[in-house]
Amino acid sequence: MNITLARNAGFCFGVRQAVNKVYELADIKKGPVYTYGPIIHNEAVIQDLEKKGVRVIQSFEELDKLEKGTVVIRSHGVSKDVYDRLEQAGFAVEDATCPFVLKIHEIVREFSEDGYEIVIIGNNSHPEVEGIRGWCSPQHTTVVSSREDAENYTLKQGKMACIVSQTTFNYKKFQELVEIIRKKGYINSIRVLNTICNATEERQNEARLLAENSDMMVVIGGKSSSNTQKLYEICKEECANTYYIQTAADLDAKLHPDLIQTGCIDNVGITAGASTPKNIIEEVQKYVRTKL
Repeated sequence: MNITLARNAGFCFGVRQAVNKVYELADIKKGPVYTYGPIIHNEAVIQDLEKKGVRVIQSFEELDKLEKGTVVIRSHGVSKDVYDRLEQAGFAVEDATCPFVLKIHEIVREFSEDGYEIVIIGNNSHPEVEGIRGWCSPQHTTVVSSREDAENYTLKQGKMACIVSQTTFNYKKFQELVEIIRKKGYINSIRVLNTICNATEERQNEARLLAENSDMMVVIGGKSSSNTQKLYEICKEECANTYYIQTAADLDAKLHPDLIQTGCIDNVGITAGASTPKNIIEEVQKYVRTKL
């Protein structure tokens, strides 16, 4: 059996930077350490940080009840309002927002100030998208997540629009949704900026090629990880035997016994979302090598 691990599997630069920053602050022990929302979408990492005393803040309402300390802004980024509220409440702020996300904040802020409507292509409930929306005029911002959203989008007469994307969005789907909007007659009225980060695009392209040449694909990542979900969707299109897991133990419950018994698996591909630690990837590799 050939087992191929995707070259870009696991932590991306932005996630690695954010996680390292939290561990560094937790080890220094100069006061309470908090993260505004889970630092990444990986339950194992969150649980390990909790053991080190790191607490997750889920809302503004919690601030008044907490001992003052340091709040780390996660790689997904937050709205301007969150920065302001944290500082007003007396917390020190460590900004670990991914540089690609910070660039989108700058883009939408500038275009919004210039009178453009903002279109964000991404998952409306994802924290990154929520953060981006907080840097432009809410009355003139639309989130497009699906073909239906794109088909229903209407640009006000005489207005211009700037289209950006969630950094981890599916590149192929981004192109499709932009094309739907363009065909509505807005070609000369929109500015399209592909803000999907290079690492995401490379990871998705690599996953597609690997799945095309594999009898089985294993995609590793947290349940709430948007970029892992998109990797799974891409791989599933190319390889029917694609499994979305969080840890090696999940494979026991997901694998079809007859698939293993028939001995029809010659090539196994493994990829992982941007929030998946190296040790979990290694455990999955070992499991596949010894159990299949």
